[in-house]
Amino acid sequence: MPVPWPVLRSPVGLSYAVTALLGLVVVADLLIAAASLNMRLLMGRVVGDDLAVIDQAEADRADYAMAGASVLYVLALLATATVFIVWFHRVRTNAGVFAPDLQRRGAGWAIGGWFIPIGNLWIPRGVAGDVLRASQHDTYGLEPARTGLLNAWWGAWLWSLAFDRYATKAYDKAGDVEAIHDASALVMAGAGFDIVAAVLAILFVRQVTALQHAKAVGGQMGTNQAAG
Repeated sequence: MPVPWPVLRSPVGLSYAVTALLGLVVVADLLIAAASLNMRLLMGRVVGDDLAVIDQAEADRADYAMAGASVLYVLALLATATVFIVWFHRVRTNAGVFAPDLQRRGAGWAIGGWFIPIGNLWIPRGVAGDVLRASQHDTYGLEPARTGLLNAWWGAWLWSLAFDRYATKAYDKAGDVEAIHDASALVMAGAGFDIVAAVLAILFVRQVTALQHAKAVGGQMGTNQAAG
């Protein structure tokens, strides 16, 4: 049986969901930053004064705040990643309608590319670049695709990913008050970097969604879809 050509499906609803969930990630990051600052200030009282005594209940509350914020972040991240990949696959499928000849990887890579160790550091970026090119108004024009926002988001995400692992490892290994004090600052900085990456991700989602919506409303599509 002949395989039907892919058809356009609106990514607008999914983009709203992704944006909301990325906002939740930002909230979780803010809670982590607040909990880390509280822990740093608490440990700083001892670092600055050898005679200072920390109330055990206060120390437990600070520890619970760190753990609770981290759990919320992990849950928000899992939900966001799931919906984001669904959105990403949707816009990749649409790109195959707009300009199938410009897509260097199949639509399945919009999902599978994220789960390949090491390869997930660049495969989704390549798919995103092809999607962005196909989604532009003048797809086959001489003007290159505007990848500034894509590059900023991808770079911020990679940096945030690497720094967060470093900060988390330092905090988990902290065995004394001074080490916890210093590691808390790293965790707080990591939350800040993650917020930047999340905001840039929101802007990228909005950019691609707006481009595809405008192109679909304008009735522009690839040669294969037009022939079908």
